[in-house]
Amino acid sequence: MTDQAVDAATLIVGRSRELKELRADIERAGLDTLSGRKAPRARVLLIAGRPGSGRSALAEELVRQVADRYPDGVLRARLTEPDGAPVPVGRAARDLLTALSLPTPPGAADNELTAALRGALAERRSLLLLDDAADAAQVDALLPDNADSLLVAVARGPLTGIPDVRPCTLGGLHTKSGVEMLAQRIDPVRITVDPRSAESLVEVCEGHPAALALAGGWLAAHPTAAVSDLAKRLHADLDEDSALGRVLRLVHDGLPGAAARMLRLLSLAPAGDVDAHTASALAGCSVDAARTLLDDFAALGLLRPVPGPAPRHLVPGCLHPMLKRLAERRDRPAELQLARARMLERTVRLLHACRAAAEADGPETGERPGGGPPPALRFADAQAGADWLRARRPALLASARLAVADGELDTLARRLMSQLVRAMVAHLGTQAAAGDLYGVHRLVLDVAERRNLPREQAAALLNLADLDARTGRSVQALTRYRAALDAGRAANDPYATGRAMESVGGAHQELGDYERAADWYGRALVERQARGEHGDAARLYGRIATAHTYAGRYGEALRNWRAAVAAHRRTDDVAAHARALSELARVQEYAGRPEECLRTCQEAVEWARRAEDERLQAALQLRLADTLDRLGDPAAAGLHRSAAERMLADGDRPAEAAPPGGDGPAGTAASGGEGSTDAAPVGGATVTSDDTSREHGSDACETRSTSRED
Repeated sequence: MTDQAVDAATLIVGRSRELKELRADIERAGLDTLSGRKAPRARVLLIAGRPGSGRSALAEELVRQVADRYPDGVLRARLTEPDGAPVPVGRAARDLLTALSLPTPPGAADNELTAALRGALAERRSLLLLDDAADAAQVDALLPDNADSLLVAVARGPLTGIPDVRPCTLGGLHTKSGVEMLAQRIDPVRITVDPRSAESLVEVCEGHPAALALAGGWLAAHPTAAVSDLAKRLHADLDEDSALGRVLRLVHDGLPGAAARMLRLLSLAPAGDVDAHTASALAGCSVDAARTLLDDFAALGLLRPVPGPAPRHLVPGCLHPMLKRLAERRDRPAELQLARARMLERTVRLLHACRAAAEADGPETGERPGGGPPPALRFADAQAGADWLRARRPALLASARLAVADGELDTLARRLMSQLVRAMVAHLGTQAAAGDLYGVHRLVLDVAERRNLPREQAAALLNLADLDARTGRSVQALTRYRAALDAGRAANDPYATGRAMESVGGAHQELGDYERAADWYGRALVERQARGEHGDAARLYGRIATAHTYAGRYGEALRNWRAAVAAHRRTDDVAAHARALSELARVQEYAGRPEECLRTCQEAVEWARRAEDERLQAALQLRLADTLDRLGDPAAAGLHRSAAERMLADGDRPAEAAPPGGDGPAGTAASGGEGSTDAAPVGGATVTSDDTSREHGSDACETRSTSRED
């Protein structure tokens, strides 16, 4: 992303000397080298100048010329929002780690993410382009600890505090270079016949590259207009302080009313990223009409086309604040709010279509009478939807942030975040999208707290706590699970309440407090039994038994596993019955009851055979073999091992053959949450589904909170 309005070839006119000096600075020895020390960090080149001075275009051209020296590739990040707000370094680091296809822990602090990025770049020979840096602290946090890498920073002024920075300051163009830029945009004959007027136009534009690019675009769109006329009109305009503002106002006022209105409304586009659907929704016109106008704006130099499979444009950073001021002056607040609402509604529908493309065989296909989204919003296939989601990811996340910050469109914001979570899970998966999902769930929580929606507050807290638990932040997860329990009770939501109780128990188990874990599992069990949820109650018997097993209370563990076996027998869940018997046999083995373990294993093998679970059968055969070895019957043990090997033709030992926590019952539990964290938005909120837990029945080793047992 750059802050320029036209292609780099136009905006680097007259910058050949600066480009040559920048390339020479790469080769020049640094202060550390001159003092005999090895450079501890990457070389930093700074291109400083006003927005619109061609600084980003010059940086891109430099990167293009030297990229082949850096075999590990080029990374890009923009460090200032279109409205001028600095981008948090954690978000920039997360985006760069994503570009490197590296995991980004959800909810990680900024310093953790920047440290992970520097660690990833320490072994890479990379080129890092940081555009529109707000201050030196942003650049320093992302600076690779690798002398073989190069960092090119674009900023307004100096980066004080970073040693050995090689600055290149850009000012206005000389008159000759400015005339050359105009000649690239219009017929050179128009300049040849009146060179004085061309020089006057350059002077009126103060040699500002972006202003000259817009002036050239306007002249190209008005072939009958004289260069001198444009220079006089700009000279007479005293309402704008800057040359760029004068040219922009001239271009804007010369557009038809509908086109001028769309141009102003483009300042509302999240992250300055505009496609035909966004422009269509903002202006309230057809997609085809919006696409035509966007191409016209790009030809005038008002937008910068972005290469890619789907046509997109960027609003230049130097023009964005001016367009925003124009919109505030000429459009009523209610009209701007309506345009935002239309844009959010269109985004919601596109996200719904994107998810439907990934779930083409699911129930969503038949929701509409036409068999899916309307043709204009439909994706050809799942791959097209995934490509769109990845390309639009920064704009979609920015849209969610802006919608929540607005505060007046919370209903649309909730729908947007719901569909965004669903689309990300459908195309990317919960694991890959966890970093982005964490941020979205925090936004959901903000809206729920602001609107006093305890049910959605509980859902968001559960999702955030699950992600905290998954990344090892068990204390934070426990705090959020307790808050979710309070919110669930306030909303009188039995699902959230029971889910939070069980998750509190899982968090205590993760922290090694097995007595409290068993107590909270017991509370959740009472809730499930009161509601007649017998399958979940059977599973909770298994979780209670697991907590007692970790604590070494084998008598209590055996009692609860027997209760789980009986409960699964009543619900006629054959597979869960077999797994519960398997766990019962395991605890009997720990308790020093090999004969009982042998009988239980034999019964479990029979139930596993009925359930057609060959992997569990093989695990039980191996446990039978170990038990028979302890009982002094090696021949029978060998027969059971041979049977297990036949079932496992690939030679992998089944996970169920390992004791909980590693080598014995005192192992450490895994995550504190329960069930799958595949987010399923409900009623504008995003809640965590426990379908996986129900599917696995009573066997505690199958739930996420005790997955390391196996």
